Amino acid sequence: MDYQFKEIEQKWQKFWADHQTFKAESNSDKPKYYVLDMFPYPSGAGLHVGHPLGYIASDIFSRYKRLKGFNVLHPMGYDSFGLPAEQYAIQTGQHPAITTEANIATYRRQLDQIGFSFDWSREVRTSEPSYYKWTQWIFMQLFNSWYNIENDRAEDITTLIEKFNASGTADVKAVSDEDTKEFLPSDWATFTDEEKQIELLKYRLTYLRESTVNWCAALGTVLANDEVKDGFSERGGFPVEQKKMMQWSMRITAYSDRLLQGLDTIDWPEPIKEMQRNWIGKSVGASVKFQVEGNDKQIEVFTTRVDTIFGVSYLVLAPEHEWVAELTTPEQKEDIANYITLTKKKSELDRMADTKTVSGAFTGTYVINPVSGERVQLWIADYVLAGYGTGAVMGVPSGDQRDWLFATHFNLPIIQILDGQKDIDVQADPTKEGKYINSGFINGLTYKEAVAFLNNWLEVEKVGKAKVNFRQRDAIFGRQRYWGEPIPVYFKDGLPYLVKEEELPLLLPEIDKYLPTETGEPPLARAENWLPKDGGHYELSTMPGWAGSSWYWYRYMDANNNNDFASKEAVEYWKDVDLYIGGSEHATGHLLYSRFWNKFLKDLGYTKEEEPFKKLINQGMIQGRSNFVYRINDENGKPTNTYVSAGLRKEYRTSALHVDVNIVENDTLDLTKFKAWREEYANAEFILEGGKYICGVEVEKMSKSKFNVVNPDDLIERYGADTLRMYEMFLGPLEQSKPWNTNGIEGVFKFLRKFWRLFHNEDWAFHVNDNVPTKAELKSLHKIIKKVQDDIERFSFNTSVSSFMIAVNELTDLKCKNRQILEDMVIILSPYAPHICEELWVQLGNEAGTLSYTAFPTFKPEYLVEDEFAYPVSINGKMKMNLNLSLTLAQPEVEAILFADEQFQKFLDGKPTKKIIFVKGKIINVVV
Repeated sequence: MDYQFKEIEQKWQKFWADHQTFKAESNSDKPKYYVLDMFPYPSGAGLHVGHPLGYIASDIFSRYKRLKGFNVLHPMGYDSFGLPAEQYAIQTGQHPAITTEANIATYRRQLDQIGFSFDWSREVRTSEPSYYKWTQWIFMQLFNSWYNIENDRAEDITTLIEKFNASGTADVKAVSDEDTKEFLPSDWATFTDEEKQIELLKYRLTYLRESTVNWCAALGTVLANDEVKDGFSERGGFPVEQKKMMQWSMRITAYSDRLLQGLDTIDWPEPIKEMQRNWIGKSVGASVKFQVEGNDKQIEVFTTRVDTIFGVSYLVLAPEHEWVAELTTPEQKEDIANYITLTKKKSELDRMADTKTVSGAFTGTYVINPVSGERVQLWIADYVLAGYGTGAVMGVPSGDQRDWLFATHFNLPIIQILDGQKDIDVQADPTKEGKYINSGFINGLTYKEAVAFLNNWLEVEKVGKAKVNFRQRDAIFGRQRYWGEPIPVYFKDGLPYLVKEEELPLLLPEIDKYLPTETGEPPLARAENWLPKDGGHYELSTMPGWAGSSWYWYRYMDANNNNDFASKEAVEYWKDVDLYIGGSEHATGHLLYSRFWNKFLKDLGYTKEEEPFKKLINQGMIQGRSNFVYRINDENGKPTNTYVSAGLRKEYRTSALHVDVNIVENDTLDLTKFKAWREEYANAEFILEGGKYICGVEVEKMSKSKFNVVNPDDLIERYGADTLRMYEMFLGPLEQSKPWNTNGIEGVFKFLRKFWRLFHNEDWAFHVNDNVPTKAELKSLHKIIKKVQDDIERFSFNTSVSSFMIAVNELTDLKCKNRQILEDMVIILSPYAPHICEELWVQLGNEAGTLSYTAFPTFKPEYLVEDEFAYPVSINGKMKMNLNLSLTLAQPEVEAILFADEQFQKFLDGKPTKKIIFVKGKIINVVV
């Protein structure tokens, strides 16, 4: 029977599910290999053909590794908390869990029909209480931990309390808030429980603080920086403003150095590593305190160029700095208020990116330069961010171009500080060359001398110190939304306390609406009788979207464990992810937070590895290939109901309109389907070329609005999952973006039919033999063994597909029906096209389900060694014939065979030979 892909694929998908073929062993004598995909958020739209690209690649690699003798863990789950389900719930009143469940069902159906070898017994869903119980548990561990700088790791908060009891703050070197108190053990003993909790909150790895956030009133939540574009929410396009709120934060900054160092130990794409390095932004410099004139406050500034401190001509605070109102004089209040209003309309990313616009407002207040005693004006400007460093910077116009532009714009002094600086009346000169001038007690020193001297002077005078700073800020950990993990905290007398561990999971309560309350509280405030046993009230924010995805790979190791997030035995066996495939858009979000949580869990002894993901591959985006029809407009520009084919459109005035790519084949429009597609096209008329309507083409992002979304369901229905899998790989290198073009899929489908034909005779009856393979057959087989093995190991899946086609063509030409050759071909192709290979494996007489765990064929290079050569034979330089000879023959033996050949004697025509030129493996030239 011909290749019946529908029956074959359904049969084997059911078999795999019924027999749990791909269930990973929890422990094994085999070497382990952990292949992970970034798990999807299950949207209502389901998968389009771009989504499975990375999954297909990881599945090919997983199947290959099983054949290579590895115990492979290849799991899948769903990142199922998130804004889209909640927005839908707000619009329809339907609980987000219901729509999430329906969306997951669609995803599961689509994933199953593509034939992935996932271990579904380990499926996780971040919105399931049995899962988020452990997300809450990790939050509790963070709350109960502090970062000991001396040991360079997190420790239980009890060790900090022991230090306070023994010696107060004297021996404490910790990552903490800036406003921690210094106290003796006797002071600590006199603190009330509330005072102790307030102080400990300044050290905990997750803590409450007033933060400047991106507040989106329309969505009713705080958004991360990467969710805001040009002052509007990425989802929905709603206005976003800067707002101060009491928020949970996590001290990811405690791990900044380790996060940087770890990048040198992992096999990740260099652009991703560079993005993380830039995001963390390590700077070595100094902290300096400027005294506010007429006030007891000191403004702390971090600078990487402490040597330029004598050149400071102004100081700048972030507009949202907590002291701005207090430090603004009455005369300047209106200007400051107006400027702050303008700033709120910009996101932090916009403010950081805009280096050309000069703006600011003078507070009316002066500060004192600690090294020179000079009065310096205090300004606010939006290029300074409250959350970066101290929220204050010193302006040195002679050495920094942005400061130079600011000083020039507002007519502030520009002080030369190095004799090596040039043309500072035209632009800033950041040189470190030369010796200092106009710089008090460092005049005449070089850069290195000045930095060392100043750092020491600042510390002695208690007005500053050498310091390492990071651009990265502590991560805000909360959303004022419903559909997320409840934070396992309750408040009593304004202070946060953890719920008891036995009370986990703290379940999401039922509420009447998924909107903030009328008084602006988060949706959880609507819950009735949702109260802690010990009094007070629960935290009303939920965790952010990145919470559940920051540890999920550990849950896959032991997904059904009710007593631990994963057992010690499971973690010790699986250790880390060997191969992680996913999008590069998660560079400074998920991938950074995951590394942070992983390092924290290692510090507390729950996990073993410093880095969670050994190797990372970012798959490229599959772009849409849009099609267009061209509507003719009349002389007044009014649209008609006539459409002209692309090749003829220049003869008319036309408008290009997107058309559904699913009613176009090889860029030819199906006219009947077009008329039925939308009501306005029902009476359309067409000007054709060659009897066809040819559509225009453009490569764009795949989206519903462009009608260029291709549903994998449709292609599987028409060509089968094996064809889709191979075609997605065939489109181009995995890491590169490429346009989707259904036009070529027919070629892959024909290849699979040709492969099927190798195993069958003219009547489609199964037919192979047990003959000894020929040299040509073995050569063809071992070429493809080596090629596929090399390609998969370097993730070059597209080139393998081409090689498969060549190999099948060669074996077809050789009329190969040899069992040994064809059985190995089935094994080699099975990672790419598993369904057809499973069917043929059984037809070859093997037990069903054993294909996935057989051995990948061993490449034997001797089969590629050429032992014969078709020598071109020339007479007087003119090619006459080819002669197949063994490459082991020497010239006398070659000459004997040549002169015995009847065809050669005819070409000689009785003429005597003068000379024979023989080059082994190249030519035979006879001179007559």
